[in-house]
Order: sequence, then C-alpha cells, then structure tokens
Amino acid sequence: MRLYYMQLMCRLTAMAAVWLFGARCRAGEGPFFVTYTHQMEEPGNLEFSAKSATGNPDRGHPFVATAAEFEYGMTAWWTAEWYLDGQATGSEGALFTGFRWENRFRLLWREHWINPVLYLEFEDIDAADKTALEVVGHDGVQDLTAPNQVARREKQREMEAKLILGSYYRGWTIAENFIAEKNLAHAPYEFGYAAGISRPLALAARPETCNFCRENFQVGVEVYGGLGTWAGFGLRDTSHYVAPTVSWTLLNGTAFQVSPSFGATASSARFLLRFGVSYELAQFGRSVGAWLRGGRQ
Repeated sequence: MRLYYMQLMCRLTAMAAVWLFGARCRAGEGPFFVTYTHQMEEPGNLEFSAKSATGNPDRGHPFVATAAEFEYGMTAWWTAEWYLDGQATGSEGALFTGFRWENRFRLLWREHWINPVLYLEFEDIDAADKTALEVVGHDGVQDLTAPNQVARREKQREMEAKLILGSYYRGWTIAENFIAEKNLAHAPYEFGYAAGISRPLALAARPETCNFCRENFQVGVEVYGGLGTWAGFGLRDTSHYVAPTVSWTLLNGTAFQVSPSFGATASSARFLLRFGVSYELAQFGRSVGAWLRGGRQ
C-alpha cells in the first residue's frame, strides 16, 4: 500500500511539473511553508499553488496531505486566499478535509524597518486534516496518527488571527508570526508562533537569462510550534519544528519549494517533508474584466 501512494504522488507531481513548465506566468512565493512574510499579492494578480506535507509517524500510517491555494490581490493592502485541503493515508484511503478562507491586511502603507500585517482566517475542516499549515496549542504527532474514520467526525470550525511582522535587511527576508486560534464551538484560545529568515544565493541578476542562475534560488530556515492555550500558556507538552527551506524560480515564474521539517520535542512528529509548486497569472482580474465587457457588447 505504501508503494502505491508513493507511485501516485510521483505521477501527480510529474503531471503538475509538465503543466506548470508550460505556463506563461510568474510566481512571487518565498521559500517558507508555515511562516508568512509581509509580502502581499499584486492587485489583480492570481496565484495558484499546492503545498504538501508527507510523513510516516510512529504508530501511524504514511500519509500525504495537500492544500490547494488560490491567492488574489484585491488591493495593494488586501490579499485574499482560498484553500482546499485533502489527504491520503496508507491503508485508510483519501478524503477531502475542508476549506479555509484567509485575508491579509497591510497596516502601514510604506515600507518600514518592521512591516506589520494582520491575518484573519475562517477554517471549516475536520480533525483528519494533516496539512499542518500551522501548529498551535498542544497540536502533536497524535493528530497525524488518528484513524481517518474517527478523526473526520470531529469538525473544526475555527477563527484564526496572526500578527505578521516582516523586514528586509541587506537581501535578507526576516519574518515573525504570532498566532491565536479559537474553535467557534468549544475549547479555549490556542496560541502558536512561526519565524523564518531567508536570502537569495545572489542579489545581483546576471545580464544573461538562465534557469540555474544563483539569484533564482532562495535558501533559509523557519521554526514553528505551539504555545499552549489560554489556560496553560507556555511550552509544556507542545510541538516544535526546525525546517531548512529551498525555493527555485524558473524563467517563466514557476516556483518549486522543498523543506524537510525536524521535530524538536517528544510531542512532535520526528520528520515531515514539505514540498510545493506555484505560479502566478499577472493581471488576471483586468483580463477577466475586459472579457466580460467584451461579452456584453
């Protein structure tokens, strides 16, 4: 069964690569999977991406989970996103686990030493979701090992807020996130964090164009984890991860990302491998508007 899922993911990844290599578009994603920077989507641009996580936790089955992301630049200070989540677990099958609606609002108009962004998200997922887009409260490896048929019965309709702080310094991107999450039906407030730092391998672009130029690669590292709950804030019985990250952007703008994540506490999964691909359609909103106006004539 494990071999079957590995073959399935290889085929899906190959199909996505063939499709995206031919796209005439550009992407603006950095190398992080959990940490958000203060970078906003350009107004009218639409970005597609797939963020995946795979692992083989102790006392569980191997799995792969994917969040399909659609990000649109509403204005220069407002970016909206939709996520569709799903997962496949060895010996348990595949299922759709829910959706997320995210909004990010830039709080200061001009670029500053520290740039704050407010993040608000509504998520309607079930406990079988394994995308691990954030870690809060006492999230741990047990959330990745619960049987699908049991976990999917638990609905998680939650509101999530993040304070995102981002900076650029001599080519370095530095970001810190503080996370607060509340289940709308029950449970206390849960807290978490994420922080990352990254840099291109070269800051100056070469006069010639190439896919393997150093400036097309970004490397970095992010750390993230839970900070307990309102009733028990702190590090006790919480999960924490250290994750090197690498991204590669092609000439047509397609970006590939990979990040091995290493658990740092007993509550964490020992290892998760994250990988993703993204591309951006420039001025998608203007093109759709022009098409609709043409259709009415």
